Amino acid sequence: MHALIVDDSRAMRAILRRNVAALGYTTDEAGHGEEALAVLRSAEKPIDLMLVDWNMPVMDGLTLIREVRAQEEWRPITIMMVTTESELGQVVRALAAGANEYLMKPFTPEAFVEKLSILGMVPVEAAS
Repeated sequence: MHALIVDDSRAMRAILRRNVAALGYTTDEAGHGEEALAVLRSAEKPIDLMLVDWNMPVMDGLTLIREVRAQEEWRPITIMMVTTESELGQVVRALAAGANEYLMKPFTPEAFVEKLSILGMVPVEAAS
């Protein structure tokens, strides 16, 4: 399984990378939405999961999700927004735009795995 981590914080990308690597994922990273679209266009292996921050320069996470969902070939990608935005209205906007799940920062590794489990994105060998 392959994940694309999209966050403008290098530290947060490292945290997310460690979390998904522990589940057996390989990763690509992007610092903002435009960079993520470039990674998607040039990806040598299919992206199964995107972890997307909301607040980023150049292109924010909500816009990125809308762009991804507008492309038929990328619609199967599971998207989880991982952000500090905690208002219910923001959660609703993200889900309406096409996010499959929403995780608020800061989070525990257990909460992270639980959200991925709900989405069926925890590989069987990692769940046992």
